[in-house]
Amino acid sequence: MSAQIIDGKALAAAVKQEAAAEVAALKAQGVAPCLAVILVGEDPASQVYVRGKINDCAECGILSRSIRLPATATQAELLAQVAALAADDTVHGILVQLPLPAQIDERAVIDAIPPQKDVDGFSPVNVGRLQAGEPCFQPCTPAGCIRMIESTGTNIAGKHAVVIGRSNIVGKPAAMLLLAQNATVTVCHSKTQNLAQLCAGADILVAAVGRAGFVTGDMVKPGAVVIDVGINRGADGKLHGDVDFAAAAQKAGWITPVPGGVGPMTRAMLMHNTVLAARRAAGL
Repeated sequence: MSAQIIDGKALAAAVKQEAAAEVAALKAQGVAPCLAVILVGEDPASQVYVRGKINDCAECGILSRSIRLPATATQAELLAQVAALAADDTVHGILVQLPLPAQIDERAVIDAIPPQKDVDGFSPVNVGRLQAGEPCFQPCTPAGCIRMIESTGTNIAGKHAVVIGRSNIVGKPAAMLLLAQNATVTVCHSKTQNLAQLCAGADILVAAVGRAGFVTGDMVKPGAVVIDVGINRGADGKLHGDVDFAAAAQKAGWITPVPGGVGPMTRAMLMHNTVLAARRAAGL
């Protein structure tokens, strides 16, 4: 058996086309969706991510604002920028690129973003709504994972889904979204016993642990859908996932590559959320 590849780039292109069509329809009604991105400091990876998001906005017809603060910026200065964008009705989505410098309290900044402009889905209000099954902005990476699973034709309901990792950004919300689709969900982490055994029983396996090659071939159930969220820079300078791709692909039914899998979908879902924010703000 050799797994079929879930092409994140192709799926992301389709999501962005949907967003572009919605942007055109909104503009025809006098609404111009706008995303504001704040970058603090000169972190090279963050600069690449922000540049990518700005390019995605241009591709979808979404207006973008890029606000850059020095690495020495104080928490008060950053919160003032967030407050100004929160009060600006022409801005529909606010994104503060993480991680932030040590002198800034990340949680305080996330809390300061109004829930209706929290297109990352990180605010406590959106997290709570996700937990309660209410309309909210779903975090981009987990939402992208669900789209990728659905693209395989897999009916999530009734499947055993195993999520490795319990972060607030990926693991926990991924588990909630899978649960919302009636999967039976097991969340695994560093203290989990019989981890390999649990993974080997999963119809859907989501790896978000941040350790290159952590998921080996013997941890994959034959025919499973494997979603690799990991992005790890190897000694060879290349990006590697949390899954041993070559070994897992021999057993899985479907698998995402790294790069070219979850990453492009994360950015595409941000565009989707920004358009949704603009539509909601306009009462459409």
